[in-house]
Amino acid sequence: MRVLWLWSLALCAVPAWAAHGYALWDDLKYPPGFKAFDYVNADAPKGGELHLVSNLRYSTFDKYNPFTIKGSAPAYLAGMLFDTLLAGSMDETASGYGLLAEDVSVAPDRLSATFKLRPEARFHDGSPVEAADVKHSYQTLIGPYATPSYKTLLDEVEGADVLDARTIRFRFKKPNRELPLVVGGLPVFSRKWGMENGKAKPFDQVVMDIPIGSGPYKIGPVRFGKDITYVRDPSYWARGLGVKRGTGNFDRITVKIYKDNTARLEALKAGEFDMMSFYSAGDWARRVNGKRFDKGELVKYEFAHKQPSGFQSYVLNSRRERLKDPRVREALGLALDYDWMNRQLFYGGYPRVKDLFGNTDCAAEGPPSAEERALLEPWRGKIPDSTFGPMVVPPTTEGPGHSLRDNLRRAQQLLKDAGWDYRDGALRNAKGEAMELEYLDSREGGVRTVSPWARNLEKLGITLKFASVDFALYQQRLDKFEFDITTINFPGTHNPGQQLADVFGSKAAKTESSGNFMGVSSPAVDALVADIVRADTKAELLPACRALDRVIMHSHYLIPQWTLTVHRIAYNAWRLAHKAPMPPYAGGEDWVMSTWWARKP
Repeated sequence: MRVLWLWSLALCAVPAWAAHGYALWDDLKYPPGFKAFDYVNADAPKGGELHLVSNLRYSTFDKYNPFTIKGSAPAYLAGMLFDTLLAGSMDETASGYGLLAEDVSVAPDRLSATFKLRPEARFHDGSPVEAADVKHSYQTLIGPYATPSYKTLLDEVEGADVLDARTIRFRFKKPNRELPLVVGGLPVFSRKWGMENGKAKPFDQVVMDIPIGSGPYKIGPVRFGKDITYVRDPSYWARGLGVKRGTGNFDRITVKIYKDNTARLEALKAGEFDMMSFYSAGDWARRVNGKRFDKGELVKYEFAHKQPSGFQSYVLNSRRERLKDPRVREALGLALDYDWMNRQLFYGGYPRVKDLFGNTDCAAEGPPSAEERALLEPWRGKIPDSTFGPMVVPPTTEGPGHSLRDNLRRAQQLLKDAGWDYRDGALRNAKGEAMELEYLDSREGGVRTVSPWARNLEKLGITLKFASVDFALYQQRLDKFEFDITTINFPGTHNPGQQLADVFGSKAAKTESSGNFMGVSSPAVDALVADIVRADTKAELLPACRALDRVIMHSHYLIPQWTLTVHRIAYNAWRLAHKAPMPPYAGGEDWVMSTWWARKP
């Protein structure tokens, strides 16, 4: 048996092809040896400093290890310090080009991917990046001390083999087109990181040890609770590669920390930093102004993008007894008058999220196709019957036949069907227990958007209490799923895959610190995620992700909130320059940090 296994492995070693990159659907845009990505200025000058504001909600940091469960790492650290085998582009949705790896080979049966490391690749301490470092990074990230999302993401990876000092092979449990990109995108760090007296510390004890990465920046001056500065490595090993030319242009990037949104906005107006992304419609419409804007020093601009909408939502924790019944969850959503909120609170600036895969080909619409129905049919009776009808649409209060009163009447009937009746001044179940729920947030300002919903729920006899806690406690309660309702901004993707198991998988539902905040535990959902993961063509992928979309949305684990189709950015036009237009799939802050440059005084 062992001889047969080794012979099979040898067959897998024969590559179907070897290339400078890998695309999910075999459609790389850039050829071998390309000079630079189209959206960068290949000759951008190096130098100057970029001042940013942290995009994280906590007000300080207490570790330099961004991969462990406990503690808070500085904003942007992982992307600044750690290179990956492959680097993505901002004008494609599912491609990776060789960064640490000069070559990637995928076996004909897609059960392995082999990466040849560049001989010039170096860590910050000058040591070469070797296959043993890649394997060490992989094994550490799936270990007990790393955030569990990595283990879920890499669940279909069988293992990693060091073939020689510069060659690493990842073996896969099943054929999966996505996995070469997944392993190619893993952060790689030196196996010397965390060594003490010649012995490796447990990874959760690698806290303030300076990371040994190979990225374009290193950690510079730090003022805890105030800011951190990343300093460009002038001898960065990859500065001449096509994937990096024209990027990493600032000598120093300082990320400042402020306690709240008001302090951040006033600091921007005062010239304390150069760029800020805005997510508050009220701030953007009414408060992004002042003398520096009038002079043209500061500019506010909306950069249109083609990124997935994501599914920012009110998350209903179905582990809680009061939220187990999907009829109750649907009723809660009917009490949310989003159209009123958008007019009165958001200045009409936010389209509503509709489903999991908005602004992508994966979004479900209308009734299920024959292919979708074939995937759903085996689960009839175990998923909502409505899944087999038209795709669920978030309730509205606009247009003929739509009103809040009508929605509340529907909600009242759903609650009654679920065993909840109004009596003795509250909505009660058969035991006489009142329907009382808690909304958990770490921002006091969040009450502004929750209050209108709470008032509507009062009309049904439901009490929704707003609980504002500090971020550390908030994160702890999220990690342990100790909440009824909260808000989570789930990022979207054009190419859903194994990451969905961390958000919707039954195993993740039982794993602390996972992304399955809703408590989804469904064999049907697990099967559909598996169908997505093993899809070999888009024709196989699309029905699977649309079927999953239907099951989750018809189960009402989420009450969709709002999204943005533009990046709202205010920036210092006197200090910063960039190449237009913005690449369609770029994140606003990532685009600025990686491709903009400093104007000469």
